[in-house]
Amino acid sequence: MSAGVALPVVGRSAFTGPDAPRDDDLARCVHCGLCLMNCPTFVATGLEPESPRGRIYLIRAAHEGRVPLSETALRHLDLCLQCRNCEAVCPSGVPYGRIMEAARAEIVRQGLGPALPRLLRRTVLAGLLPYRRRVEAVARLLRLYQASGLQRAVRHGWLGRLLPHPLRELEALAPSPSPRVFRPSAEPIRPSGPPRARVAFFFGCVMPYTHAHTQMATVRVLNRLGVEVLTPPAQTCCGALLVHAGEREAARALARRNVDLFLSLDVDAVVVNAAGCGSVLKEYGELLEHDPAYAERAARFAARVKDATEYVTTLPFPEGLGPVTARVTYQDSCHLAHAQRITAAPRRLIRAVPGVQFVEMEHPDRCCGSAGIYNIVQREMSLRLLDGKIEEIAATGADIVVTANPGCMIQLEAGLRRWGLRARVMHVMDLLDLSYRCGRDAEAGS
Repeated sequence: MSAGVALPVVGRSAFTGPDAPRDDDLARCVHCGLCLMNCPTFVATGLEPESPRGRIYLIRAAHEGRVPLSETALRHLDLCLQCRNCEAVCPSGVPYGRIMEAARAEIVRQGLGPALPRLLRRTVLAGLLPYRRRVEAVARLLRLYQASGLQRAVRHGWLGRLLPHPLRELEALAPSPSPRVFRPSAEPIRPSGPPRARVAFFFGCVMPYTHAHTQMATVRVLNRLGVEVLTPPAQTCCGALLVHAGEREAARALARRNVDLFLSLDVDAVVVNAAGCGSVLKEYGELLEHDPAYAERAARFAARVKDATEYVTTLPFPEGLGPVTARVTYQDSCHLAHAQRITAAPRRLIRAVPGVQFVEMEHPDRCCGSAGIYNIVQREMSLRLLDGKIEEIAATGADIVVTANPGCMIQLEAGLRRWGLRARVMHVMDLLDLSYRCGRDAEAGS
């Protein structure tokens, strides 16, 4: 049992493992309901068990031994996106993300829940993402699938009509691998002049293959701002999707490797441009708090982690941004806005680009429905949320949709295709890099 406020156990607690939800975390919820209209699944269904308050009630009841972890209870918990929007508005500071992660860790430990998520956790999260060569092999297969014309036949031709509807919907989520791969370097990537700072770039496990252009853009922007960039090849997956899925031990193993590596480097910060990765990297101290060999080191590492938008806004902008004439809207990535509480920095960077007409959508911080593997295992709700998001984007008339996480980018691109809209999806760093390139072109032509 976790330390903290003691809960009255009526029967046998459903949570008995080392990662069980903490008593004091559960006791902080006063059931005020301020979270309700900020929860995407509650807004979509209007059902109390699909709200943060309702899910905390279920988890607490299971913890007290009043209800079992039945199939019905698990369905309500599984429908949670873990977007943590509720945390941002909670007056009691309930750490909802930590509660849900702990509950899912216990569910995984006990082997409960639907078969598909369990299979995906084993094959994709634990068996694929931590291994760079396996991820690269999958990216090559995707590239071949697209180059061969098969994807076009599936999406626009006769082959798609032969596939069952659920498979066609899943195929629509397939990312387009970058034509180039982002390769880490043993040597620092230096700016043209004397460096004002030195950082390590956490480039993740998937983005080097699906969003290599964004990784290269991030490095170029940092160099343009006078920052020397290290891209240590020995880094591994951050473990974010494993943590969210309840596979905490596998995530801890990855965290220890990253902590050892990045603490060995002489850098001012560890910069990451994927909001989901950055969120879990900043919480390594919490993930490893009970490991006597790593607790202090993990907390020290976490303090060095900065989102790319967060870090770039601390630097003086040199001249050179060129005009990008476009109507732009911004989708808050959940783990940047709600977990890391960073909302002003990306908007400041977007507004700094000459020529941009910035238009906010109605609910920019409401989840797009991506949420790791949620858009696969909870397809119906994911599409419901995505359609609502694309409707809001369409209302802005935006030419470019900017966000700060690869999962959001893939989901939004799928949604725009689904609606037949021609807007482009870009990372904040892509937009800045484009602006610098436009500035260089303007200088060259003058």
